[in-house]
Amino acid sequence: MKVIAFNGSPRKRNWNTVSLLKHFLKGAESVGAKTKLIHLYDLNYSGCISCFACKRIDREKDGVCVLKDELSSVLEKVKETDVFAIGSPVYYGTESAATRALLERLCFPYNKYSLDKKSLFHRKIRTALIYTMNVGDDAIKALGYDQHFNITKMSLEKTFGNCEILLATDTLQYSDYDKYEHEMFNKEDKIKRHKTVFPHNCEEAFNLGKKLSEKNIG
Repeated sequence: MKVIAFNGSPRKRNWNTVSLLKHFLKGAESVGAKTKLIHLYDLNYSGCISCFACKRIDREKDGVCVLKDELSSVLEKVKETDVFAIGSPVYYGTESAATRALLERLCFPYNKYSLDKKSLFHRKIRTALIYTMNVGDDAIKALGYDQHFNITKMSLEKTFGNCEILLATDTLQYSDYDKYEHEMFNKEDKIKRHKTVFPHNCEEAFNLGKKLSEKNIG
């Protein structure tokens, strides 16, 4: 059992997104999976450049992005994994730039332009999207976040066969609110929520990693 987590946040140490991903991987490890955490902001790569090499009739292989950069070997690892999770903070209503670039490069080569819309990925695997965001639960629908999350979810389901979503809302932005602008936010409320609610988000991530890995074992 191989499980990969992609951290689409520039923050790598003990912050919202990476903390949830680490708990997701611990859940997978609890049922015997071998895990790997990949920090996307450590890699130098771009999104899709619309070259359409993956759609050429004379292409040598299906499902291959011909761009050669530091994401290329990562895309190859996905072909051998059993479960993967993509974690991202929400910036301006969508995933981080690094996460969007990954999604483009990961999914588009498997997106066959045929009437049956069948994915070129060679098997079905389980995937997850883990989002962290500053907005509260009540703002998700009002801002249309839920529609975007579901579009990304459908893209992963179409490509790989399965996707589940975990949301962590109203998250802590700063380690020290006194050093940064925060007039819109109540510092005490943010800190209290992080101490009382975020641990439950971490537990949810652990259970999700465990569940997705258990379903693939055997």
